[in-house]
Amino acid sequence: MRDALKRGQLAQSLGCNIETIRYYENIGLIGPADRSASGHRLYNKADADRLRFVLRLRQLGFSIGDIRSLLQTINSGDYSCNEIAQVAERHILTIQAKINDLEKLERNLTKITRQCHRGNTPDCAVIDALSKT
Repeated sequence: MRDALKRGQLAQSLGCNIETIRYYENIGLIGPADRSASGHRLYNKADADRLRFVLRLRQLGFSIGDIRSLLQTINSGDYSCNEIAQVAERHILTIQAKINDLEKLERNLTKITRQCHRGNTPDCAVIDALSKT
């Protein structure tokens, strides 16, 4: 296979780990690679493009389930841009909820740490606040 990459070369070219590629193959996000005569996995441009797409979705915080669903939709060829935009919009809502949760956590922890006198004794307002039920 001309212009094919071995797993290590593919990982290096996309800036990911070999284990990541192996994992995505095992769970079916990318298909099984062709093999060389000596048994090495060989990845073509389409394999690299699909892996790049999966990696980008993961960088954007999409779950494995969401990625699998998106790939199935795309692979079916029976989808509209509107459907894909709706998936992205649902993900944006998930991100916004996580941001809200993190901001609440930050406010609570900031409030707790402001109560700390930062003395050299084991008496600590942070421990006290975190120990309360």
